[in-house]
Amino acid sequence: MIIDLEFSTSLLICLLPFLLIFFINLFNSKSTKIPKSYPIIGSYFSILANKHRRIQWTSDVIQTTTNLTFTLVRPFGFLQIFTANPSNVQYILKTHFHIYQKGHVFKSTMADFLGDGIFNVDGEIWKYQRQVASHEFNTKSLRKFVETVVDAELNERLIPFLAVAAAEKKVVDFQDILQRFAFDNICKIAFGYDPAYLLPSLPQAKFAVAFEEAVKLSSERFNAIFPFLWKIKRHFNFGTEKKFRIAVDEVRQFAKQLVKEKQRELNEKSSLDSVDLLSRFLSVGHTDEDFVTDIVISFILAGRDTTSAALTWFFWLISEHPEIKSKSESPVYNEVKEMIYTHASLCESMRFYPPVPIDTKTATEDNVLPDGTFVKKGTRVSYHPYAMGRTDKLWGKDWDEFKPERWLDKDEVTGNWNFVTKDMYTYPVFQAGPRICLGKEMAFLQMKRVVAGVLRRFKVVPVTEKGVEPVFISYLTAKMKGGFHVTIEERDH
Repeated sequence: MIIDLEFSTSLLICLLPFLLIFFINLFNSKSTKIPKSYPIIGSYFSILANKHRRIQWTSDVIQTTTNLTFTLVRPFGFLQIFTANPSNVQYILKTHFHIYQKGHVFKSTMADFLGDGIFNVDGEIWKYQRQVASHEFNTKSLRKFVETVVDAELNERLIPFLAVAAAEKKVVDFQDILQRFAFDNICKIAFGYDPAYLLPSLPQAKFAVAFEEAVKLSSERFNAIFPFLWKIKRHFNFGTEKKFRIAVDEVRQFAKQLVKEKQRELNEKSSLDSVDLLSRFLSVGHTDEDFVTDIVISFILAGRDTTSAALTWFFWLISEHPEIKSKSESPVYNEVKEMIYTHASLCESMRFYPPVPIDTKTATEDNVLPDGTFVKKGTRVSYHPYAMGRTDKLWGKDWDEFKPERWLDKDEVTGNWNFVTKDMYTYPVFQAGPRICLGKEMAFLQMKRVVAGVLRRFKVVPVTEKGVEPVFISYLTAKMKGGFHVTIEERDH
């Protein structure tokens, strides 16, 4: 009798999550799009049907809920909570930061690529790396170095490339060009190494290609409906996992070779003339090869596609809104810090198309989100910047209008526009709380320099039909499916 009671209690505990989701789905079935869940397979059919539009799909579901939160039942009973509720985001990223970690799933998925880099660790290891990186990012010399690197890449490579494209009247993939531009920049800033990826011949630089492959295949790991499949392929080293191993080995071996060269240079000179991140870490005594390799690869990942993704969608959006384009073209190049309207336009663009559309944490203990959602220990919780930028509950009835003015406030006395910062938990495009992006200001500096440098001389004209929205996709960061094909036209003046 006691055994039967214990068995019944255990069974009830195991079934409790399924019963909870069943009743939530039953309650919401008439008013929401929360996918149906079945025993064992969960919402497999819905996940499979929306495999290639998971960002848009989960955003659509969120929009139909009263609390901007829903729970997805994955196969074998694994739960994942998606939220666009600012109160929940603040709870996850700040007030209960200690509960919400990267977690085992994230770390095991990215370990081959990122090792123990800052974006793949928690606790004291993360805290130490954050302190080291934060100190370096706040130095004036690094900010000046970033400006120098960006200006050189802009004036010596990007502008000349666009001038040739304009003269030859050829179609170019502007997304690819911006990715090459950003990759050259971040490699110079992180390693002091120039991959020369943005050259007239558009070379297939080995390190850049390997990095792209590693990022893409990492994303496929994350999005796998049955994660055990990629683990089997990794164990037996075949298929996509074999390609992934080759790409990661290429990236890490190349990075370690650069570390060794810098260490050799430091041993010979006792100090380094260069001010890139790698040189800074080595110069202050961080000589462990794996440590500096991991942290620098993490920063390349952070800076590689985020700015190029933001700029790609920005240039498309202003091509659809001529009135915005004329205002963004007006600033003088040297007045980058005062480009308030362009800054607002970039923020508005990233509201619609955030470079990182979803970010996920794992709960390390049972807890309850501010909106009442119960989170069991081990559950993955994803906050959804893409969905947050598209809800009238946060941005008003005109949320679907591209309006940089929503970020501006006019001074009644001077008549000047002032930028109005939004609550970071309503607009977590650069994360928020203790993990807020260290490179935010440098990203804006780079983007505004590109906007000013390109638009003062060229018109960027999409070759696609006006009014047809490109398809938004995401690997680890956002992209425009099929590229952004444009022609470049020189301005009359």
